[in-house]
Amino acid sequence: MLLLSSSFVLGFLHGLGADHLMAIAALSLGTAGETPAVQRARALGIAVRFAAGHALLLALGAGALIALGWSLPAVVERGGEMLGGILLVLLGAIGLWGVAAGRVYGHAHPSVIARPTGWHLHVGRREAHPLPMAHSHLPTIIGAAFAISSLRALTLLEGFGGRAAAAPLPLVLGLVTVFALGILLSMSLFGVALARLLSARALQRISAVAALAMALASMALGVFWIWSAI
Repeated sequence: MLLLSSSFVLGFLHGLGADHLMAIAALSLGTAGETPAVQRARALGIAVRFAAGHALLLALGAGALIALGWSLPAVVERGGEMLGGILLVLLGAIGLWGVAAGRVYGHAHPSVIARPTGWHLHVGRREAHPLPMAHSHLPTIIGAAFAISSLRALTLLEGFGGRAAAAPLPLVLGLVTVFALGILLSMSLFGVALARLLSARALQRISAVAALAMALASMALGVFWIWSAI
């Protein structure tokens, strides 16, 4: 029971990594809703999709590697950190381009119940705006990409202590699963907290400023992440 609890706490803390939270915030930029409930649902949806991609890749990838008795070279870990940094820089660069080109705009999708489904920002031309159903699984994909750098450490059960390495395979796989659940919870809670900080009216007034600040912060963290991985 102690091992399972420790695994959950480790996963919870892992989910609160600065790179993860910055990526979620960048993807959630400008999201708000007509009501607090809609606001929370929008930001929480992005956070949960990011967390799902991150947790699934870690749980399935590390579980498979452990079951097969394989390990990843350190270069994969460094490469994953580089990828995470590059993605943060790209997210920031896209945001900067959108602000400079005046292609950051906010709107709310209509719904069948005559109420907007949530006001949020987009980068691009208004006439090329994607359909509501085309709002993709990008958070899930990016969340999975950010998990690559942690696969090796989780496969080696770093942080779990010597008892975990000597545990039976079913228990070890259970620890990995509980670790992933901790990630899901912490990132989802961050999504709730982020949603509570957002205000549709405030963002409509300062949408460009918010986009600029988030873009610069994302690029700065991305550069630091790349530099630290070199």
